[in-house]
Amino acid sequence: MVKEFVGFLKQYGVIGLAIAVIIGGKLNEFISSLVNDLLMPLVFKPALQAAQVDDIRKLSYGGILYGKVIGSAIDFVIVAFVVFMFAKFVLREQAVTKK
Repeated sequence: MVKEFVGFLKQYGVIGLAIAVIIGGKLNEFISSLVNDLLMPLVFKPALQAAQVDDIRKLSYGGILYGKVIGSAIDFVIVAFVVFMFAKFVLREQAVTKK
């Protein structure tokens, strides 16, 4: 039953689709963090200073958040590596069964 289920997953490309969804989701998180926490503060901070805003925090704006960007990057790398190892194991198993 388990071999039949794994065969179904391989036959219809479900494993490849799952890998694409997982990697795509984590890449989306990383890009969102990069834009929201690193690039947007660089763009808007000079604009806010030019507008004579005394305290940027009054606008709920904490500045550049390097930690969140680095955390998102590390999270992406870890998830990508785990998915890679899983795919390598599944595909190796498939190659062994074909011989």
